[in-house]
Amino acid sequence: MPDASLEWVSAGVAAPDESRLVGLELRGRRLVVCRAGGRLYALEDRCPHAFQPLSEGALRGYALECPFHGGSLDVRDGRPLSLPIRRPAATFAVRDAGENLEIGLPAE
Repeated sequence: MPDASLEWVSAGVAAPDESRLVGLELRGRRLVVCRAGGRLYALEDRCPHAFQPLSEGALRGYALECPFHGGSLDVRDGRPLSLPIRRPAATFAVRDAGENLEIGLPAE
């Protein structure tokens, strides 16, 4: 059953290749989208520790490393994997809709 609290919004970008990060802005939110283990993931494009863009970091497996202090997050659920990151990053549902990605944002 579809989640009525989500609204699927076209991101205007194609799905990234494996281990590639794509930063985008959608309805005033900065997001980073990636593909890891063959699946798509979307997170807030802001390190919970340094408040810097995660899209400028590196993806190693499921670990997204912040380029500023080297802390990392798990892209599957946003949880911190290494210090100095202590808080999780917000995650969003994402799906491939052909030529564009769609991101599940809270319904307005």
